[in-house]
Amino acid sequence: MSDPVLVGVDGSEASLAAVDVAVREARLRGCGLRIVHAFIWPLMHVSLGPAQGGPAGGGLRHQAENVLEDARARARALDPRLEIGAELVTGEPLTVLARRSRDSCLVVVGSRGLGRFGALLIGSVAVHLAAHAACPVLIVRGRPEPDGPVLVAVDGSGVGAEALGFAFAEASARRVPLTALHVAHPSASLPGQEERALAEAIAGRRDKYPDVELRSELIEAHARPALIDASRAAQLLVVGARGRGGFAGMLLGSTSQAMIQHAHCPVVVVRHEEQPAQAPAPAG
Repeated sequence: MSDPVLVGVDGSEASLAAVDVAVREARLRGCGLRIVHAFIWPLMHVSLGPAQGGPAGGGLRHQAENVLEDARARARALDPRLEIGAELVTGEPLTVLARRSRDSCLVVVGSRGLGRFGALLIGSVAVHLAAHAACPVLIVRGRPEPDGPVLVAVDGSGVGAEALGFAFAEASARRVPLTALHVAHPSASLPGQEERALAEAIAGRRDKYPDVELRSELIEAHARPALIDASRAAQLLVVGARGRGGFAGMLLGSTSQAMIQHAHCPVVVVRHEEQPAQAPAPAG
């Protein structure tokens, strides 16, 4: 059985939107969906049952079970034929989702969640998972252009090559064009060098995905603002966790972090692994 798509939920509107995206991704891959709600309160040694004199259906555990059931019902309504598993796990959300990613093909999370520090969730859950998950991570944010292409950042690195492979598979499954964007720093380019790097990056991919209309673009600009601007017209942006200019000790580069925080469409961060994660099957 193929590894499922994993989605983390917390009851927020952002996490329910993530369920919608996760259902679509599972359908594209022909795999199941696993919904996980991390339940941290048992670790805090607080009462989980209803308050004294309160309604029988009250309490933190019942609330957590409702969060999970609401997400499962939403997924089932979107695709009744999809195999759906739901799991209430005791633990801290970052740790739980990173651990569950080991046997998942994709993790989907919302960009913001519940709680007093909800505005900081994008800096905790999304960035942490993008750096530490064992499979690609899709962060649901912005407003995707429904008819837009899949956009992938290409830089000639090993990480960028895996991001490109993932993007080809995603474009094929979605039946939309793929834009491979190579952003060359104006002061660092050598004549012909960047063109060769772009050509080498896409070489061979067209044979594997002949159905994908590829649009390759090379522009001289600063990477972060150029990608953010290009994401306005895309339905999905794919980036590597750490690109050619990153430091070896950094698990998530500054460009990837900027896309997670500022892109105008959902973002997938792909890490370099010895065994690439499962991608959508080519359309056919």
